[in-house]
Amino acid sequence: MKHTKLLQLLILLCLMPYISGCALVAVGGAATAATVAVDRRTPGTQLEDQTIEVKAGQALKSNPELNEQAHWNVISYNTVVLLTGETPTDAMRQKALELVKSVDKVTHVYNEITIAAPSSMVARTSDSYITTKVKTQMFANKELTGIEIKVVTEKGVVYLMGIVSRAESEVATDIARQTGGVQKVVKLFQYTD
Repeated sequence: MKHTKLLQLLILLCLMPYISGCALVAVGGAATAATVAVDRRTPGTQLEDQTIEVKAGQALKSNPELNEQAHWNVISYNTVVLLTGETPTDAMRQKALELVKSVDKVTHVYNEITIAAPSSMVARTSDSYITTKVKTQMFANKELTGIEIKVVTEKGVVYLMGIVSRAESEVATDIARQTGGVQKVVKLFQYTD
């Protein structure tokens, strides 16, 4: 059963580029509805997280230095924000933090931006591949069925966010640690127990 679900997911991912636009919208809508149904956040909080990500992204883009010289990602889960990427100076790193903290409804910001040149497209593609591998393994795991866990990878470091039990946290962390290419796992979970 586990391998069947994994195989079905991989086939679907491979076929996605070939599906017509209407079908893609239908599949995306169904996936969104399924995510809302299994997510431990309320639908209102899910919407708030999306709003936070958009507003924080706009704030960062509106700053010419950050927009032109830095690479950043903003991920919000239960109004807690993970800020990742690279800036060439600590002053720019702090400016990014200030801008994101000023967004309405943000309760906490984990500033994981490093002082470095922006990462290359090859590095970002590798990180996306690692994220996909971790998510696929979590999807196939019976103990994590029905749990929404955000997985973000930056320079081989995997960040895990979600509302989970401590046992679920350990399963998710073990999956991430055992995935090829992962350098480190950072748990940013909110616990139910």
